[in-house]
Amino acid sequence: MNILKDILFITHFTQVPGEPGNSRFHYIAERINKENANIEVITTSFSHKTKSQRNITDEQKNSLSYKLTLLYEPGYFNNVSVKRLYSHYIMGKSLKEYLNNRKKPDVIYCSVPSLSVAKVAANYAKKNNIKFIIDIQDLWPEAFKMVFNIPIISDMIFYPMRKKADFIYSAADEIIAVSQTYAERALKVNRKCKRAYVVFLGTELVYFDQLVEENKIKNKPQNEIWLAYVGTLGYSYDLICVIDALGLLKDKYNIKFIVMGDGPLRTKFEGYAKKRDINAYFTGRLDYGKMAGLLSACDIAVNPISSGAAQSIINKHADYAAAGLPVLNTQECPEYRNLLSEYKAGLNCDNNNPVDLAKKITQLCEDADLRNVMGQNSRRLAVERFDRKLTYQLITKKILNKD
Repeated sequence: MNILKDILFITHFTQVPGEPGNSRFHYIAERINKENANIEVITTSFSHKTKSQRNITDEQKNSLSYKLTLLYEPGYFNNVSVKRLYSHYIMGKSLKEYLNNRKKPDVIYCSVPSLSVAKVAANYAKKNNIKFIIDIQDLWPEAFKMVFNIPIISDMIFYPMRKKADFIYSAADEIIAVSQTYAERALKVNRKCKRAYVVFLGTELVYFDQLVEENKIKNKPQNEIWLAYVGTLGYSYDLICVIDALGLLKDKYNIKFIVMGDGPLRTKFEGYAKKRDINAYFTGRLDYGKMAGLLSACDIAVNPISSGAAQSIINKHADYAAAGLPVLNTQECPEYRNLLSEYKAGLNCDNNNPVDLAKKITQLCEDADLRNVMGQNSRRLAVERFDRKLTYQLITKKILNKD
């Protein structure tokens, strides 16, 4: 008789049915053979993106091949706030109570952050001798320092978060991360793991291509060059630099800046684009299919990460590559800069330097052949490094202990 493994996914920030996005954890949970395992995915009742309580029907839950459990979290309005930390604390308490009343799983696969939730999971796994696998999606408190970075004071304020992160990393039996940068941070404090495994967020290319076909843009003016940005409109993303660069070129090229996404700084960025008289279209948050269709109609993508940001390899990198776009990159992270250089899939630019960015935009506007070659290289990068159908096999093997 085949005894099914009981596998528990704990992921604070993920999409659930009816929400836009391209969830890593839903993808993995759906693709683990249910003849080998029972899967339960635990997440929060509160949507971080919409800042509202989720309303999921039984029909939506029943459409999944795994059990989905939503635990209560009160929520918050500002991403950097005491109320958010309190909300995460309550979510951690909800998880602790739930775990204490649930039968012990064989494996816990836990996303990091949040730290409050991951620490509860780490403590529970350690106490009950359960295999504990972490998947690092972002670095906390490093990411918060982008918004609140005052020498010495910031270090003092974020010290408890750093200690919490160290505990989670050190408790892991296996470390998976979305970038080498994040993996190395965890390995600094973990004494159990000889290595960590880097699996980029990625996307499934067959699915992406299908969505592009279903959402094709048919009315793009031939005389326009479309420059794309996809993602959060927040403090880590320097769209001001992009707008300033386009301001230097607006009398020279017919460029339309297409911004797909939403966030706390949308009003600021949109207002600044109008002030600089830039041809910009802010779409708001799109579902993944509409985003894929619009992105694939663009000519160039831009990755304008603010100086000092903790981001490494992120969602938009995979989407840009899947769309076969050359990328203009201001991100300082060596990991992504090296990836672009290795594949010749775009041009690295100086950070926060509109003049240099304008120069690189000019280079791609003037040379259609270079755009096409870099676009083809970008797609090759997607095939070799970002295609989930291939890269996520390592994660499922680790979860099922099939090394």
